[in-house]
Amino acid sequence: MLRLRLLTWDVKDTLLRLRQPVGHSYAAEARAHGLQVQPEALARSFGEVYGAQSRRLPNYGHGQGLSSRQWWLDVIKQSFRLSGVQDEAALTKLAEKLYRDYCGSHNWEVLPGAAETLSRCRELGFRMGVVSNFDNRLEVILSQCDLRHHFEFVLTSEAAGFAKPDGRIFEQALQLGGVRPEQAAHIGDDYSRDYRAARAAGMHSFLLRAAGQGEGPELPPEHVLPTLSHLLARIEKG
Repeated sequence: MLRLRLLTWDVKDTLLRLRQPVGHSYAAEARAHGLQVQPEALARSFGEVYGAQSRRLPNYGHGQGLSSRQWWLDVIKQSFRLSGVQDEAALTKLAEKLYRDYCGSHNWEVLPGAAETLSRCRELGFRMGVVSNFDNRLEVILSQCDLRHHFEFVLTSEAAGFAKPDGRIFEQALQLGGVRPEQAAHIGDDYSRDYRAARAAGMHSFLLRAAGQGEGPELPPEHVLPTLSHLLARIEKG
């Protein structure tokens, strides 16, 4: 059995997922403002804008003096502009509303087995924290989704100043947890940012790889979680 004291968790697509694709929720909000924009067009635009913004201003513009709110408002407005909306007053209202809306549980849902697994881990005495490439809305989102109480700390890339796979965010998490790397394990759904990065920091890690996600790098089977409910059995066998 792995001698673990601390479990750290990714959030998006590990514990929580969006209730509907971004294009659909953006299009629905546009309709509420009297604008007709196709969800597919918004999805394409968002993907393009988000990718470009992340490359140009990584980690929500932290190193360039931006707030994550400014970063996101710009992404939302650019996504709509690229989809044909040029009304600047409407863009400002849309961006502000969507930024607020993504704080709530009406846009996020808990993945199957997540709440039960977190509860069981706490019952077994594991200390737990979050390590996520997310902005400062994450505390509110976790609270709204009734998960925040499971964690001693929530460390976002915005707060840390570093985004996974940078090992310094894991070092901060270990300091917050007061444990050595070999006493901690990280759980996430991304091979590079979660599984490999945590191991590079000296931690144990498990990769959530649900059926139908496609094949990734070959990993030891005991490091792969088909569902979150497999976690405790993997820890016991480790």
